[in-house]
Amino acid sequence: MSSKLRTVCDGEGRPIIMVLSEGQMSNHKGARLVVEALPPARCLIADQGYDSAWFREAVAARGIDPCIPSSRSRKRPYPYDKTLHRQRNKVENLIAKLKDWRRIATRYDRCAHTFFSAICIAAAVIFWL
Repeated sequence: MSSKLRTVCDGEGRPIIMVLSEGQMSNHKGARLVVEALPPARCLIADQGYDSAWFREAVAARGIDPCIPSSRSRKRPYPYDKTLHRQRNKVENLIAKLKDWRRIATRYDRCAHTFFSAICIAAAVIFWL
């Protein structure tokens, strides 16, 4: 019954890609859902959960510079721009705005497609209308 919202947003914090996945799915597998749909960009800011060699290579192959901190288990951490990584709060703010809607925060809907529809309506009202 749990779910995770995978979101890619632009520099202004508006959602570009939103994918609803099962809650037990790891971030590595969830990244596969959005990597092909990534729009052209200079950089991709993500959290430690998305630190994997294949994801970094896939993002770099699209001409996007990955700004992802290395996980603690990595023996040789990848360098990343800490100042740029602070911009990740825009994604967190996006999720917080969506959760202001009671229906999304409490997930009354049993069906994933109904729940995702509510998320899309909330995003449209908050960011585009």
